[in-house]
Amino acid sequence: MLATSPSYQIVWEKLPDDFRLPNDPVDNINQPALAAALTESLQIAKRLSDHALTPTNYGICATVNGKIVVKASDWAYIPEITVPRSDVVRSYTPRLQGDIPALVLEFLSDTDGGEYSVKETYPPGKFFYYEQILQVPNYGIFEPEAGTLEFYRLTDEKRYHLESANEQNRFWIPEMQLFWESGREPVKTVMATGCAGGMSREIYSCGAQNKLSRNANAQNV
Repeated sequence: MLATSPSYQIVWEKLPDDFRLPNDPVDNINQPALAAALTESLQIAKRLSDHALTPTNYGICATVNGKIVVKASDWAYIPEITVPRSDVVRSYTPRLQGDIPALVLEFLSDTDGGEYSVKETYPPGKFFYYEQILQVPNYGIFEPEAGTLEFYRLTDEKRYHLESANEQNRFWIPEMQLFWESGREPVKTVMATGCAGGMSREIYSCGAQNKLSRNANAQNV
């Protein structure tokens, strides 16, 4: 599967079986617990289908100008894969094996801050890769210590725009029909499920400093 742009050619093909994936340690000590709690929230609220994928520190691939690019996002939500799960054990190629991720989340690293890299030359930076190559509609950069979230939304011009939270400190994610709320206290992940009359019921899962809230009354929640 092939796509082109003014400056690069993108091919969506399966990662070769003999390709050596990096085995780097996670950049932030809180990453595994935070990522697990986000997935758990979706599971508890029955918002994670059998065909969805929520990879953690897992390679998302594309071939750009003839060179394989693999970026391991800290957490991502892929609405639907179209191949057996056994085909995506090592890595995932969007378009070929399923949907483009609806959301990619990076936890601000303790090292180089590569989450902001717009480097275009090989290997491209993460910000550039998610924005221009994968064109992920929602990209979040979360700072666990402060509990702050930078949330970027892909515009019609295919550029990320830094979004502002609403009055409830929430960001609307239309592809997931969810609000994302960030904060440091209490340490939990929350999924709010819609109830009669526009009320909501919150389900708690310890381990993360974010909230995922299901839409109860469109964007007026």
